This record gives sequence, C-alpha cells and structure tokens, in this order.
Amino acid sequence: MSSAKNHHQENHRQDHHGAEQVRAFLCAMEARDLATAERYLAANVVMQFPGAPPMLRLSEVVEWARTRYRSVSKTIYALDSYTSQPHAVVTCHGELKVEWLDGTTSTGVRFIDRFELTDGLITRQDVWNDLALAQIAAANAYPTMTRSL
Repeated sequence: MSSAKNHHQENHRQDHHGAEQVRAFLCAMEARDLATAERYLAANVVMQFPGAPPMLRLSEVVEWARTRYRSVSKTIYALDSYTSQPHAVVTCHGELKVEWLDGTTSTGVRFIDRFELTDGLITRQDVWNDLALAQIAAANAYPTMTRSL
C-alpha cells in the first residue's frame, strides 16, 4: 500500500512539474524573453498555430505573429497535466487579450494550448484559438468579444 501511495505522490509531483514548465515558458513568451523561453524547448520541438505551417524555432513564431498583431497576453484558467515518464501532456486554456496592428484590442478570446514534454522539455505545442473570429469582429467594428460566465 505504501509503495502505491508513493507512486501516486511521485506522479502528482511530475504532473505539477510539467505544468510549471509550461507556465514558465508561456510567461517568458509573453514577455518576449526568447532566451528564457528557449530553455524550456527540446531541440526537436514543433509548434503548430492556427493557419500556419509547423514551426521549429521561436524566431519563426515571432516573425509569423509580427504580421498579425502587436501583442497577445493570456489569462490562464487551468493547466491540466498527465505524466507517464518520461513523457507528459499539459493542456492550458483560458482567454487572450490581443492588440492588433492598428492599435485596437480584443479581449475574451478563447484559447487552448496542448503541450507534449519529454524529459521535462517541450517537444510539441498545438494551439487552438478564436483569434481569426476576433480579428473579423474587430475589422467590422463589432463589440469586443467577451465571455459570459
């Protein structure tokens, strides 16, 4: 019984560690601290964003984003993780606030990011969000996207 309890506690710590890695990576990206963000990525990382080809380097992500918006910040509602050593999957969801190239903003834009980690490093990031819908709404001067709870 004791070894089963210890195994459960160890898995919980490992799950928590994966979520901490992802949160730290996202914070570094939001701050555009690419040197820090790079430390969380495996050499073979693949990052997939809506409407974009798979990207292998953070510099590609920054260049791709530069043509779409000035900045994006995330409000994270939850980080869920699963670990089966040496792999982990972390899912993050919440809302985005985006400043478009023309200086207007959209808030309450839903997102989900799914991360795969191996040996504590991010090997894959898949991103889903409603930024395209928010951009259309902003261009058509519709009210800011908001989420009612």
